[in-house]
Amino acid sequence: MTGVPASAAGGSPGGPRAAGAPEAARPGSGDFGAAGSATGGAVGAADGQDGGRPARGGKITAAAVNQASVWNVANLLTMLRLLLVPGFVALMLADGGYDPAWRSVAWAAFAIAMITDLFDGHLARTYDLVTDFGKIADPIADKAIMGAALICLSGLGDLPWWVTGVILGRELGITLLRFLVIRYGVIPASRGGKLKTLTQGVAVGMYVLALTGWLATLRFWVMAAAVVLTVVTGLDYVRQAIVLRRRGIAERRAALEESRG
Repeated sequence: MTGVPASAAGGSPGGPRAAGAPEAARPGSGDFGAAGSATGGAVGAADGQDGGRPARGGKITAAAVNQASVWNVANLLTMLRLLLVPGFVALMLADGGYDPAWRSVAWAAFAIAMITDLFDGHLARTYDLVTDFGKIADPIADKAIMGAALICLSGLGDLPWWVTGVILGRELGITLLRFLVIRYGVIPASRGGKLKTLTQGVAVGMYVLALTGWLATLRFWVMAAAVVLTVVTGLDYVRQAIVLRRRGIAERRAALEESRG
């Protein structure tokens, strides 16, 4: 999140890092880093210290414009999903929580939330709309709507509490695990994880609806598959985190020994 301040980038001509300092253009520098490097490049160009690299300054400026635009369509879909959470809970609990009509409307709200979850990330990556707000708000919105649905279903007696505990415990645990090992690298989303998310969404959606007969039996088995995928993919993420941590520690030791030698 921290970039080179514009004042530092436009320093004295004899300084070691004049305008367009390389550190300011590191990937992942965030909103402030990109904005700072772009400002530094503009100041350096005005003083004749651009080092003959106007193209880099142009790219950094474009990145700063993209990063600064929080009100893009991907983030708006994420905000919509967050706003749907209290509305969904109200619909689920309306008239005691067992009215088929209200449950159908609640299912519609849940379905909209799941659909926006599919589109916002795709739009952000495709059209370079990734922002720091989106990185934080998107997973929060995902877990908020799923957690609200599971808790409501268990509270109404439609779903065992242990199922809710397994799913929410896995989601929160893996999120915490990602933060713990982020210094060594990023654990990518696997195909199993994506299948888990899809199965969870379908299963929870079927439980939100007041289904009877063979459909009620079917939703039981879909939820069973979702629980199995939740556990299996969770264990796989733990394995990946252990491997990533060991590799990161080994690489740091090797780099330290090389620098000493």
